[in-house]
Amino acid sequence: MQAQKSLFCCPVCGGALCRDRQALVCAAGHSFDAAAQGYVNLLPANHRHSQAPGDDKGMVAARRDFLDAGWYAPFAAALSELACGCCAGIKAPVLLDAGCGEGYYTARLAAALGAGARVAAFDISKNAVRSAAGRYKGIEFAVASSFAMPLADATVDCAVNVFSPMVPAEFARVLRPGAALIYAVPSARHLFGLKEILYEQPYENAVEDVAYPGFALSRRVPVRGSITLNDAGMIAALFAMTPYYWKTPRGGAERLAAQTSLTTEIGFDFLVYLREG
Repeated sequence: MQAQKSLFCCPVCGGALCRDRQALVCAAGHSFDAAAQGYVNLLPANHRHSQAPGDDKGMVAARRDFLDAGWYAPFAAALSELACGCCAGIKAPVLLDAGCGEGYYTARLAAALGAGARVAAFDISKNAVRSAAGRYKGIEFAVASSFAMPLADATVDCAVNVFSPMVPAEFARVLRPGAALIYAVPSARHLFGLKEILYEQPYENAVEDVAYPGFALSRRVPVRGSITLNDAGMIAALFAMTPYYWKTPRGGAERLAAQTSLTTEIGFDFLVYLREG
């Protein structure tokens, strides 16, 4: 029986990886054991900026609880529609979710694309990837970095990046010419109601169409809404999954902790780039 080839490649030598029992192995003999949940760790030790990079267990659990409650479902639906459009006409599209977190968007993308598609996803947080791989099957999950994506050149038909580090050179390398990169960024007033509680002088997010080498911006697709959270636990979960969790002054965090209800605008802009060449 022929070994099943992975969408990922060896982070050591760049060779193709094939599944051999419970491991991914390249022709040079580099082997990466699959965890019980099914994911593999393809993050070399010299690419880690800490002992346990990325989101910790608490942040992963908070994001999972918030997203499972459906508050960002309109964004998942819009992203899935965009990805399906970008992959239309491709017989067996390969989709990459770079910085997949706990896999909420990845799973919905895979379901929308259907059985003919192959989906790979990675995140630098082992906690996040463990959660994703434990829940969602039929997707290749790995621990890896956006700064050294373990994928071969020109092998991806559509890449997705939802609020994760943007590394244009790596996306340009792994995407086929003409392939799409869908980059989700916050709208100007995304979570403004939350910031009105956290900060004495809340600020809007910057909005700009950034040009990246090797890519042409095709379009910006806005998705807007409003949510009201009437549960202190859900408010805390939203806070814990945002970057404000790390940089909010103590007084702002205490004001938020006293809230039993929160209404805020939400908004994503999906920037669709096409790989030139």
